Amino acid sequence: MSQDLLHEQQHYLAQLLEAIQRCAWFLHRSDAKINWPIDPEWLSEHKKDVDLFETLAAINERFAKLQDSLASAMRHSALLAGESSDSFLKVLAFFEKQGVIDATSDWQRCRAVRNMAAHDYATHYAEIAEHFNLLHELADVLFHAARRLIAWSDEQLGISPASQDFSPEFERIFV
Repeated sequence: MSQDLLHEQQHYLAQLLEAIQRCAWFLHRSDAKINWPIDPEWLSEHKKDVDLFETLAAINERFAKLQDSLASAMRHSALLAGESSDSFLKVLAFFEKQGVIDATSDWQRCRAVRNMAAHDYATHYAEIAEHFNLLHELADVLFHAARRLIAWSDEQLGISPASQDFSPEFERIFV
């Protein structure tokens, strides 16, 4: 890679890392508005609560955005590290070996739960509650992967988030 292209690619990863911090923080703040776990009967009783369902929609969207941002940053980090990135399963296997993710199966579980919401228009409150309770549980998988990827990128590639705008808030997730 030419020096200009390399610098451009490093800057792009730094921007992705900043976006991860921002996505994680907003997901964490939305998640904090809910008393977990969600009970199906309680959810049914509050089915017309606009604020509640706007918060749940935000959780759904922010979970997906965080996972997408992490996937982009992992693929880009692998590329900059000279690792194979032709399939995302190889990228996941690499980052599992690096300790960024605990298990490829955890990542796939997050993806499956996230995809359920995109394709399921359930009106059964037990299913809706189960979905959001799973998102809440799995958010920690993404938060910890985000933190470890940011640390790994700094240690292995010398690349940190493009700005520190969300760094303090991001670190408070883990306190």
